[in-house]
Amino acid sequence: MIEQLQDLPPNVVGFVCKGHVTSEDYEVVLVPAVEAAFKGHEKVRLYYQVDTDFSGIESSAMWEDFKVGVEHWLRWERVAVVTDINWIRYSILAFGFLMPGAVKVFPLAEASAAREWIGAAEA
Repeated sequence: MIEQLQDLPPNVVGFVCKGHVTSEDYEVVLVPAVEAAFKGHEKVRLYYQVDTDFSGIESSAMWEDFKVGVEHWLRWERVAVVTDINWIRYSILAFGFLMPGAVKVFPLAEASAAREWIGAAEA
């Protein structure tokens, strides 16, 4: 399941993933929110939290994730991934350099720091 967060700055789109993530979660929740954010902003920031009860993602959902990321490739300004799931943390740390914007990984205990970073003005 993917839930959209509502209490973020206008140029930030945020989500929390819990349990099993399906392609319907992407089609109904994530994709419309991302598209709306890009209609209103040239650059968008992403806060993406994966809770400890995350149990997996459908392969079709992974394809949706890939498509959304690539479609707006140069328009992602910052990405904060918040999780304690090691394989996700290590994947982001290993491949985050490929993203054109800044990418940081935070543990769940530092979710508030991740929200501060994702919403902070440029230094």
